[in-house]
This record gives sequence, C-alpha cells and structure tokens, in this order.
Amino acid sequence: MNMYCQSAFHQLEIVIASISEIVGQLSEKDLDLRPTEGKYSIGELLEHIATIPAADGHITEGASKEQMERYYETVSMKTKEEIMDRLFENFSQLKAQFENYTEEHLYTETTSWWGVTNTRFEWLIQIVAHMYHHRGQLHAMLVHTYKKDPEILLFE
Repeated sequence: MNMYCQSAFHQLEIVIASISEIVGQLSEKDLDLRPTEGKYSIGELLEHIATIPAADGHITEGASKEQMERYYETVSMKTKEEIMDRLFENFSQLKAQFENYTEEHLYTETTSWWGVTNTRFEWLIQIVAHMYHHRGQLHAMLVHTYKKDPEILLFE
C-alpha cells in the first residue's frame, strides 16, 4: 500500500480506537439519548459513524444516489456490539479496497452523486476528516449535554 495511504489508515485506526473506548464506557440505554430534537441520538450517530468506511468507500468508486440509498436501506445496528462489529468490518473492507489500488487508481478522479470530484486518495482524506468530525460530535454530545466525559486521548 502507498505510504500516504498507510499514514491515512493509521489515523483511521487512531480515531476508531478512541471511538471504541468511548462506546465501551456507554450503556445500551445511552444509545437512546438525543441531545437535540430532530437530530441524531447517540446510537444513531454511532450507527452513522460505523457506516462511514463502507459508504464513503462506495462514494470513492462513484456510486450513484440510488446505489447509496439501497446501501443505507441495509444498515441497521441497534446495540453497541453490532455497531462496533460493523465499524471494524467496514474499516477492514475499506482497507482491502485501498490495498488493491495502484498508484494510477489512487490518483484517478471520481465524481460523487452530488457532483464533487476528487482523486481516490483525496476521498480517503475526506473519510479521515469525516470520522474525526463525527467523533468530535459524539464527544461534545456526551461531555456538554450529558456530563459524561470519557476522559480519553483524542489525538496522539
């Protein structure tokens, strides 16, 4: 695997490890907490986080809106164990996807269904940013709304 991709995957491993630590401190009942009406509950946010590696991996390959809608219809995680199992599985799938890319594949541009064009490598950077963004949301929801500070290291 390309050295830059290895570094990006290392960052994904860091964010996933910290999410795993946070989830380990939650009860199943905590998944139902919804700090803002009409927005994700803790469990729904975690379900979204767990799908990012797979969903964004499909987007990297230019999946259509219809293909993505079909993918999201298959997503249903209700317990901490289901969420973490799917997150690890989707991360492994994304890593395997990128391990198979040649340099040419990495630097080939693909366009998302909403019209954004990036190289596959840029999509990987977006995936890292997406994961850190939602981990930050999760942390803020727990700390500021529920006074549940996981007291974990968020960056190396």
